Formats: sequence, structure tokens, C-alpha cells
Amino acid sequence: MGFPGTWMTESESVVYRVVPKCACSTIGQIMFYSDHGRFFDGDIHDSTDGLHKWSQDHSQPLIEANVQGHKSYAFTCVRNPYTRILSSFFDKICGIQRNGRRYRGNLVPLLIQKYGIEVGGEDGQDDFDQIASFRRFLLFARDTIRWRRPMEPDIHWSAMAGHVSTFIVNGGRYDKIFWTEQFNDGMQQVLDAIETPHAVDLGQIPRFNESEGHGPKRAHPVEDYFDDLSMHLVYEIYKRDFDLFKYDVANPANKMPVGEIDLDEVHAKLGE
Repeated sequence: MGFPGTWMTESESVVYRVVPKCACSTIGQIMFYSDHGRFFDGDIHDSTDGLHKWSQDHSQPLIEANVQGHKSYAFTCVRNPYTRILSSFFDKICGIQRNGRRYRGNLVPLLIQKYGIEVGGEDGQDDFDQIASFRRFLLFARDTIRWRRPMEPDIHWSAMAGHVSTFIVNGGRYDKIFWTEQFNDGMQQVLDAIETPHAVDLGQIPRFNESEGHGPKRAHPVEDYFDDLSMHLVYEIYKRDFDLFKYDVANPANKMPVGEIDLDEVHAKLGE
């Protein structure tokens, strides 16, 4: 199994477990900058050198040795499940991807046909009932996660606990898990704990939101997308995420955490 989704600086100053839709583009660029004194020119997910990634064969033995020996500070970042699934819908389902095409080819036509979802026309820019379509997408997401039909769950809407757990199960241990909603505080704590070849001033770092502009703008407050049934579905899918990362399941309008993350609890419950 190894350490899928794990990135490490070439200097081995820090190790990061990517969780999709949780500031991973910005974090990857900060890691790249901390080694090279410059940002990667393009989407950091497309880089093939300058940053060790488990998806690169030459990086795997280095990442494995580092993580299993806990030689470097290791961290990840999480996000409110309500805003994360909503962001996935607008970016991946309604949006045109950076290759100029729809995400995963036939996925959107399948959703239109089987679930009655609208996506704002060919380019995602037409008006449509965002709330009704999102709630239908939520049924699809639940079906993929609960029954793996009509396809396997996608990394962008599968539970964060699943991503976080592979690192633990295979012998890794996190030193820090912080919230996207308090990004600067959490990322600064990581930077304070490590030595990097180039200093990073978080105040000067742009936000690399690679999904920005892919899809239509959200037309309503977050809470308007979630009725009682939607909230029930979200809790069914993301129960462990709410419990472990201390988010407010009862109030979609509150994106902020309601407690502190207990790293020992995370390791105990996700290491089983």
C-alpha cells in the first residue's frame, strides 16, 4: 500500500499527506518554495520534480524510509465537510477542468442522465437550480461511498478520514493536523517546527486556489444547500470527519471547528 497522496520536500524538511479540497495547492507551493526559493510554474499537482511525491517512482523509497522512521515533521490539513463537498460539486461537477474538458469524461453526462443534475450548460456558466442539483449530487456521492455504485468514490469527495488514515495504518505518525479555516495559524505552526533552506513569510504567500474559476459561482449561503435530508446524508458519509476533526454537524452555517483535534484519538481510531 505504501503512502499514497504523500508529498515530501527534497530537503526532507517536512512530510505532508495531501487531502483533496483542503488547501493542497497552496501547501504544495509553500513546500516547493521552502526548498527552492521560488514557486512551481503551474499547478503543483503537475510537477514531476522539485518535490517528492508518492506517485513518482523515484520518490517512493525516500518517502517510505522517512515516514516509517519518522525522520521529519509530518502534517496534514482538513476542512469542514459541508464546504468541502459543496466545493467539490462546483469545481469537479459544474466546472471545466484545466485540460479544457469535463472532469472524468463521462461522469457529468452520467449524473445528468441518472440523477437529473444540471451543471449550468456546456461551460458551466448558465443559470440553473444550484440547490436542487447539489442535493442530487449528494445522493450520488453517498451511493459511491456507501455502495461503490455507479462507480468507486472519487478522492475529492471521499471522506477525509480515509485519506488521513492510510498514512497511519502504514506506519506514519502526524505531528500536526490543522484546519483550512485557520490556515495561517496552522501552517505557521508547521513552519515554526521545521528548518527550511528558504524562509517562508506566510503573509507574502499567494493563495493557489487551482479550482477557482473552474465552475459557476456559489449563488447562496452554504446553509441554504443543506436541508434536513442533506444534513443527514452528509453526516452518514462524513461522521468520522465531523467527530475526529471537530466540526459542527448541526449547523452548516458554522464552518469553524468547535473543539481541538486530539492527535492521540486520531491515531487510535484511524490506525485500526
